[in-house]
Amino acid sequence: MPRGTSEVSEPMYFVLAALRGGPLHGHAISKSVKELSGGRVQPSVGTLYGILERLNERGVITVDREETVNGRNRRYFRITDEGQALVHAEARRMQEAASLVLRPSGAPFALRPSRA
Repeated sequence: MPRGTSEVSEPMYFVLAALRGGPLHGHAISKSVKELSGGRVQPSVGTLYGILERLNERGVITVDREETVNGRNRRYFRITDEGQALVHAEARRMQEAASLVLRPSGAPFALRPSRA
């Protein structure tokens, strides 16, 4: 079953959340995603780099720098202002959705006024 919105999947959300702490390379992003999600989200290497590529194409992350460590190239990614706005909007959306279920039982359902 798909999770998140059509704009942000659950793995994408956790990648963006991980990058809020500063630039990270792929392995560090993977570890952070696993930690932040309580182990629920563990994308494979190929999936992670596919997510990073899509987020980069959308302009919500960017390559911060590249380094060579022990003869291997390491690319660091950082979240952009657009990415910050996107992850905050998704968090607010999820919070609003959760409030429908987590409100005290018997509490009336509050309808928002229509915007006509």
